[in-house]
Amino acid sequence: MVLYSAEGLSDRAQARNLLALAAKEAWGLSPLPEIALREGGKPFFPGYPGLHFNLSHSGDLALCALDGAPVGVDIQLVRQWRPSLPRRVCSPEELAWLEGQPEFWPAFTLLWTLKEARVKESGKGLTSSIRDIRVPLPEKGPVLFDGLRFRSWSGPGWAAAVCGRSEPPEDFLKKVLDIPTV
Repeated sequence: MVLYSAEGLSDRAQARNLLALAAKEAWGLSPLPEIALREGGKPFFPGYPGLHFNLSHSGDLALCALDGAPVGVDIQLVRQWRPSLPRRVCSPEELAWLEGQPEFWPAFTLLWTLKEARVKESGKGLTSSIRDIRVPLPEKGPVLFDGLRFRSWSGPGWAAAVCGRSEPPEDFLKKVLDIPTV
């Protein structure tokens, strides 16, 4: 598994530039192959069934994962969500963990990215309540949980997570995209 990140995006569509760069560097694929969507909405390369990827963006940030097995990633800018949201989407164990965190909203965002990454890894989309999506509580380093490997990261104003079958790397390959200004 390899993770690529970029910042400074001014348009959501520019996240695809990160995927194109990652596919070229990691797999030698250029131009970017045709992308189709599976039944649950997960993108894939029809011509390369053994190559798996996932892409996420939030604000001016993008995160891309490449692997030989299904993988899911999520990156989110930290913000104050609706006050009722945590009770609707978190299990009792997750709520207890959140209440013990020094900064509630950054911790909630990190937990949210783990849930999103797991849903995206499965490729099934949201087929059940978000509260029922089982993820490990955030911690430093990789975590094996329900047969899947998770890792989460956070920085000033952002949180990110990956879920897959391969060991997640310690960090992202940070890339500067050649993004034309409009």
